[in-house]
Amino acid sequence: MCTNSKGCKNTGQDLRIASVLRGKKISLKVDGNQVIAYEGETVHAALTAAGIRRLKDSKSIDSEKPGSRGIFCGMGICYECLVTIDHVQDQRACMTFVEDQMEIITNES
Repeated sequence: MCTNSKGCKNTGQDLRIASVLRGKKISLKVDGNQVIAYEGETVHAALTAAGIRRLKDSKSIDSEKPGSRGIFCGMGICYECLVTIDHVQDQRACMTFVEDQMEIITNES
């Protein structure tokens, strides 16, 4: 699980469906915090299961106040899920599979 000021919540539980077979358990670092993931999951799936829904902020057309952005289409078309992965910016979280020790930074794009 993850706790920080960027929108992830520590619910104390994994949001994955328990009866689904999974790959090997691995560890990611998201905004400096450890997050558990499983091989075969996308970055999007791992972040969502950890309670992380806010990936970046953007200004609204009619307001100076930033709005939270996150997963929208989930299939690589909208580019709302851009994150930095292992120092490479603008990677789509919904199209990138997790790897052990992957470092992910949200809110940089």
